[in-house]
Amino acid sequence: MALILDGKAVAAAYKAKIKAKVDALAAQNITCGLAILLVGNDAASRIYADRLVKLATGLGVQAVVRHLPADATEEEVLALVCELNEDDHIHGILPMMPLPPHLATDRVAAALAPDKDVDALHPLNAGLVATGKSRWAPCTPRAVMAILDYYQIDVSGKHAVVIGRSNVVGKPLAHLLLGQNATVTVCHSKTRDLAALTRQADVIVAAVGRPALIGPDMVRPGAVVIDVGINEVNGAVVGDVDYDAVFPIAGAITPVPGGVGAVTTVMVVEAALRSFGDL
Repeated sequence: MALILDGKAVAAAYKAKIKAKVDALAAQNITCGLAILLVGNDAASRIYADRLVKLATGLGVQAVVRHLPADATEEEVLALVCELNEDDHIHGILPMMPLPPHLATDRVAAALAPDKDVDALHPLNAGLVATGKSRWAPCTPRAVMAILDYYQIDVSGKHAVVIGRSNVVGKPLAHLLLGQNATVTVCHSKTRDLAALTRQADVIVAAVGRPALIGPDMVRPGAVVIDVGINEVNGAVVGDVDYDAVFPIAGAITPVPGGVGAVTTVMVVEAALRSFGDL
């Protein structure tokens, strides 16, 4: 039976470190600020933003949602980013993605002050992660690595198969795993015979947004299975892994919910504190 990689336990450990850091800053009359940029009325983004505000506030970080209408012009969005860049009370900025289709995501990302960019959207930060010069990767890949570290899962010399090649999960996670000396295969929608590759993996990371993509026939006995997917099926939240079927085979597995997602939100708050040094 698999070891359940409990994201809530990992999140609790990081919350304790963050709270200690925030309290130390407060003793110096320093307050950290996080700004969440929300454009439009996407329900999921609004829920996530509210959750982040609650989490950050509970840890002593001042968090604010700056909301623009769905029809906001690119100039209006860039002007708000510039305002937040120049605000000395804001130490981290998170634009909620995806932006409305008429907005150029790359331009918004490039407008962020690199030292306030909590999700490594700015091309400078993305490049530093890709070249192994920065640990401040996007929050979800850092959450995956935090879970592996918390449970002392050493990936050095192991074969990790990452399913998904997005700029905020798959690609940066591949770089982080390479930095820990894993041998990494990145798979995607054009990959032939995905199951043949996943059956070779010591570590499988599923991050494509397809419910039950990874079934028991695709997992080598004893493999570590990290499920990044969040999907709604018949009113229930499920991952990209057929959890019940894979659980008896895997050596360790993250649940959904309660796995990677629980840690990702904490990584956002941690990134907002990065200008004050490591926790």
